[in-house]
Amino acid sequence: MWRRISTVLRPSLSSFLNRKVHTGSRRRFVALWGNGDYGRLGLGSLQSQWTPTACRAFDDECPRAVACGGAHTLFLTEKGRVFATGLNDYGQLGVASEQNYVLEPLEVSGFSSKIIQVAAGFYHSAAITVDGELYMWGNNSSGQLGLGKRANSRISAPTKVDSLGGLSIKMVALGSEHSIALTDLGHLLSWGAGGSGRLGHGHRSNIMGLFRSSSEYTPRLIKEFEGLKVQKIAAGLLHSVCINEQGSVFAFGERTVEKLGFSQSKNATLPSLVNELPSCEEVACGGYHTCVITRDGELYAWGSNENGCLGIGGTYVAQSPERVEGLFLKLHVTQVTCGWKHTAAICGGRIFTWGWGGSHGTFSDHGYSSGGQLGQGNDVDYYEPTEVKLGENVRALQVSCGFNHTGLDFDPSRAPFVKLACVILAVSISVTRAGSGFSEGARSTRG
Repeated sequence: MWRRISTVLRPSLSSFLNRKVHTGSRRRFVALWGNGDYGRLGLGSLQSQWTPTACRAFDDECPRAVACGGAHTLFLTEKGRVFATGLNDYGQLGVASEQNYVLEPLEVSGFSSKIIQVAAGFYHSAAITVDGELYMWGNNSSGQLGLGKRANSRISAPTKVDSLGGLSIKMVALGSEHSIALTDLGHLLSWGAGGSGRLGHGHRSNIMGLFRSSSEYTPRLIKEFEGLKVQKIAAGLLHSVCINEQGSVFAFGERTVEKLGFSQSKNATLPSLVNELPSCEEVACGGYHTCVITRDGELYAWGSNENGCLGIGGTYVAQSPERVEGLFLKLHVTQVTCGWKHTAAICGGRIFTWGWGGSHGTFSDHGYSSGGQLGQGNDVDYYEPTEVKLGENVRALQVSCGFNHTGLDFDPSRAPFVKLACVILAVSISVTRAGSGFSEGARSTRG
């Protein structure tokens, strides 16, 4: 049940940014919005936010990337330190606290060296060191941490995946109960829950025609990509997608063909080429939808279109990739990220969101909501990409969508402060409905 909390008026972000920039402390900041349950926004309360709100926990650190998961969030700083906030029922925060959730970011320790990428899944988390070592923690009920069959089902501290010894991990992506990783040589590994073929190992169905829920407890090489070099990866609820060095897109998992754009392929347990796409360079997976960016900066989407999460207008299912048009016809898209049923993209330093807004307007009508993850000041659905107002000259750098919250790393240093007043004046309401979701990895970027 949702629990309504009194409305709280949050101060404008402009005075905060003005003070920080004039003291020369740093140039980059992180903002979050959406469902505030369990402290996943890291703002010190359970209140939800319907417009971007600065996280003020990093006075001594410069955030470089954010990864939003089910009901928790990971932050990566310029110094390679990791912080976490939100739900901690499976130890997914990786912090010493025994609390079920925390309201503000706490530092995650125990790594052998500087961290260069973090990723947040449904209830598990991961980090990659500068040396290519992979650490994982959180829910391990299906082997999604890759620590072996004898490992505990709940790991509350970052633990090195020893079975990857000798391999240098370049990228990691987490789904609901599975994980995939990419080596520096372009080899692809997967592990965790194998239901629906999401691991890409060709698990067979039983005599009833149902996929076996076969788990892999340690990372296993996907043999179908032998001889191919994979460059980008993403993981959704029950499917995974990757791009090879030629820009071809492959998908595996989730048996329903029309949801994944498999064309004539019926065997979703093995990687299948997604047809009708130009050469691609970026990919993101949501609950049941997928987005890719072409090398020309065009955005394509396909799969389930609940709440308009594909951004193509309406809510009809796209059985094959469709180009997301509107403003994107004139803009070069540089990053895309998918939540459960909402999507965000960056182009030209501006951020756009669309899809599931929360509760179909109940915020406006009744004063409570489970969402606000689009950052549009309400909780209604948007069927086409709509710009999130950050103020003139504010530059969006990296964005991540969780189940029903969103995080953004941005640079406001070039913005006139008198114009930054439009960035935020948020009315916050707390809801206590649990949420969950997925995140592609968030990698440290240099502005």
